[in-house]
Formats: sequence, C-alpha cells, structure tokens
Amino acid sequence: MAKSPSTSGVGRGSFRQAQAWLHTWCGLWVSWLLFAVFLTGTLAVFEEPITHWMTPEHHAEDAAQAADPAAEAGGNLSQRLAWGLAYMEQHHPDAEMWELWPADAEGAGRLTVYWFDAARAYAEARLNPATGEPLGAVARTARDTLGGHHFVDFHYQLHAGRAGLWAVGIAAMVMLVALVSGVITHRRIFQDFFTFRPRKGQRSWLDAHNATGVLTLPFQLMIAYTGIVISGLSFMPAGVVTFYGAGSEGVRAHMAALEEGGKPPRSGQAMAVPDLEPFALRGQQLMGQPVRAVVISHPGDAAARIGVYGWNQEDSMRQRLSATSGMVMFSAATGEVLQVRLPGGVDGGGASLAQSVLGGLHRVEFGGLALKWLYFLCGLAGSAMVATGAVLFMVKRRTKLLGEFGRATARVYGLIESLNVAAIAGLALACIGYLWANRLVPVELAHRHDWELATFFGLWLLALVHALYRPPARAWNEQLGALAALCLLLPLLNWMTVGDQLWAQFLRADWESMGVELVALACGGVALLALRRRTQHRPVATTRKAAGGGVAAAGVSVPASATRAKEAA
Repeated sequence: MAKSPSTSGVGRGSFRQAQAWLHTWCGLWVSWLLFAVFLTGTLAVFEEPITHWMTPEHHAEDAAQAADPAAEAGGNLSQRLAWGLAYMEQHHPDAEMWELWPADAEGAGRLTVYWFDAARAYAEARLNPATGEPLGAVARTARDTLGGHHFVDFHYQLHAGRAGLWAVGIAAMVMLVALVSGVITHRRIFQDFFTFRPRKGQRSWLDAHNATGVLTLPFQLMIAYTGIVISGLSFMPAGVVTFYGAGSEGVRAHMAALEEGGKPPRSGQAMAVPDLEPFALRGQQLMGQPVRAVVISHPGDAAARIGVYGWNQEDSMRQRLSATSGMVMFSAATGEVLQVRLPGGVDGGGASLAQSVLGGLHRVEFGGLALKWLYFLCGLAGSAMVATGAVLFMVKRRTKLLGEFGRATARVYGLIESLNVAAIAGLALACIGYLWANRLVPVELAHRHDWELATFFGLWLLALVHALYRPPARAWNEQLGALAALCLLLPLLNWMTVGDQLWAQFLRADWESMGVELVALACGGVALLALRRRTQHRPVATTRKAAGGGVAAAGVSVPASATRAKEAA
C-alpha cells in the first residue's frame, strides 16, 4: 500500500531523518515562489542600471545637460534658494510643503522645486539655474515604464499589495526552516561544499544543491531574516494597534503620525518665509553634509519649520549600514535648532536604528559597487540553490515511484515537473521578455508600463500552459532555447529600435547600459550551454500516457542508462 507524505518519514527514524523530511517538503512547496522572489530580488540589486537602460531618451537628455553652460554657471547657493522660494511664493503660496533642491551632489546642475498639490500628489517644476525662470513641464521620461522598480516591487509583494507581502513573508519563514533543517540533514556539510561530480545524474544535482547552499549559507540566512524584519510592523502590528487603535482608523492615524513627524499644526498667524541661505549654511555645518534639499513645512505661517537635508556621498555610504542622510530642523520664526540627525541616524530610538540597519543590509545600500556585485552573485547562487532543490526532487523520483500521494502519485509528479519548468525557465523568460517589451511597446501608448507588466505576466502564464501541455523534457528544451534566443538577441533589438549598441556604450562610458546587455548575453550563454547538455543526453520516455502507475505515465523522463539497467536486471 502506498504511503502518504504524512506517514512516510515523520515520527520514525533518527532526528536527522525527520529534518530531511522537513527540508524536502518545506522546500518543495515554496520552492517555486522562493525562486521567483530570489531571482527578481537579485535583479533588483541593479534597479538603477536596469531603469537607465529602459529609459534611453534620458541618455541624450543627460548629455545635453552636461554640455549646458547654464547648469554649471547657474549662480550660487543663496541665489538658487532665492529663485526657488520666489517661484513657490508666486505660483503655489497655499501648498502645505515647499521642497527646494538647489543643486546636485556635485554642487551644480538642476534647480528643482517640489510641492503637494490639491490632491496631495507630489508635483514638481524645473527652473533655469542661471535665471530662475521655469523650464516648462517636467517629463520624467519619454517612455512610461516602471524600469527596474518592477523587480523590486515583485520581489517583496508580487505586485499584489498586502496579500503579496504576506505571501512572501510566509515563504521567507519557511525558507528559514528549510535552511536550518538542511544544515542538520547534511552531516558532511563542509565536505559537500568541496565535492562536485559532473555527469552523475542525481549525484550531480545533489552536489550542485549542496555547494550553492553551503557557499552562500550566511547570505541566505541574512537575506531571509532581514527581509522579514523590514516588514515587521505589517507582520506584527501589535505596537501600532496599542498606540493608534485597530482597524482602518488606527492605520490612518499611524500613517498621519509618520507623515507629520511631530510637526505642530498651523498657528493661523501669517509670517513670511525668511531668507533660506543662513539656515542652509548652518544645517550644512551641523550635519557635516552638503545641502541636498531645503523643506519648508506650513510656509507662510508662524509655525513653519525649515528642514535642511544632506547628500549621502558615495565614500561615506561605503562605511555605514544605515542609509539615512543628515537632517537639521529649525524653527522658521526663531531660528532655533529643533533637531539634528547626523548621517546614518534615525528618528525613533534604538529599535528604529536596528530596523534601518537591517533594511540597509538587505537592500545593500552601503559598500558601493563591489558589494552590489557580491550580492548579485550570491543572489544567483541562492536562485540556483532553490532551482536545483526543486529539480532534485524529481530527479530522485524519475526511476522510482515512492508513492507519497497514493494512486495520484504519478499525476502529482507530472504536475511538479511542469511547475518546475514554468517556475524556473518560464520566469527567466518573463524577465527577459519584460526588457523586450520595453523596446517593442509603442512609446506613445497610454498606460504603457501596464503593457510591459502584462507582457511579463503573460509570458509567464504562457510558459506555464506550455509546460503543462508538453512532455517535460521537450518543455525544458523549448523554453531554454527561447530564453537563450531572447537573451542573446537583446543587444541586436536595442540597436534596431533605439540605435544604441555595445560599442557606442563603451565609447561614451555608459557602463550601466553596457552592463545590462553583457549580463543578458552571459545568461543567454548559460541557457544555451544547459540546452546543449540536455540535448546531448536525450531521455527515452518523452510522451504522456493517459493511465498507468509508472513514472513515465506522469510525463517524467527516464534516462536511457536507467532503462538499460532495468532491462539487464
């Protein structure tokens, strides 16, 4: 009689055997979601370069600005602040907040002002840094796209809001269980790291799974734990409920408190905003950073406050985990210093600082480019660990039906194999397809970024349907072939659609665009190599049968060597 999963290993044998059962089944049921979270999170490490590549119109814009003498000679800090203040007083005197950006990180460049409009939406205007005159409406980008932020959003909430956040949080908790149980299971964990036997079937898959897991084990533990901590208030809202009450009213009160940050309400007594230069210079001295922005809350009122915020310089960001910039808050009426926050500090005490540090550790907001590449490579290794674990589950069962699901075992095996194809090769197809959509969807199309997202999810769904209706071996080959083609042809697509190419990117030192295309070529090469290895070892059984209890009936391929061994026996 076939054994069910609940009785096939639990409660019997050693503690290590129980942990092996826990590792197998916990890992399997969340492996598809975890692979999606890991792969998109890995891509999110380079959110800015991906966005840069997906907004090619900005390249010419930035070059024109760099060559604009007005941007370099556009007056001193005092003059720029005065121009920004005059613009806001003339055009938006009733706004609740004025935000002036008088310079870029190098002390020159754009002069931009921001405010909250009547709908409390963030609005902006760009001013000529040499004259203070408006430059017209700001077009954020010629093409409407989410850019690399799509991978960030999907990574932590699956574009599904709170429900997606909870799904990813639960998967992260299960991942911690799988990691700990995996360490207990592998009694030769360090030896496994140095062991890899190629072309050995199941043994090779197990070696690959062990090596990628052990190599990045500290990273995997850190990334799962810090990911949970970042959304801790959503998962454990008791503190918010205690102070602000339960339900939607409590949530609104909490958000209002965060937004106001303890600022007093308007006094009703009119008072002109004073000259901003003395506040900016004092703030710069107190926080030890150049001025990034000057923010006036309740402008035109005696209760107004002036906040001076600093630029996070690249050198300093390599040396601290918390990514917050410096800030000095003044009373506009008296000039009194109300608050000083040094770079890396946070409001809210030690608990807030700990959460900020753990958040910076998760999002790699420190350490510079070298650490970003380390996170990227570790993320790829983590993705490989999850993928090889999912594949290993089926490799173990290709020659032996273990009967975990009774009479339905063969059909469940077939479904798992199809889900493996769609979750691994299919998701990679969807990711590269998202970049193709950025070049192929018409620029002038309304709600254009929704079409790019639709391409991502549509390709993924198509990959699932394809995997369900094709024999697994052929589904793997066909999706890997499509992935290799899309990756290798991406530079050609870029050249044909926007006229840009790798050599031109190299000549203008556009390392971000060049990096995106080189990584795509590398991924295409890996997919092509995997396809070549698979076609060199063609499986014998590639057809689905309507009934029967064997493994081949589930569409699971049986290696020729295993078939010959059975015949010899």
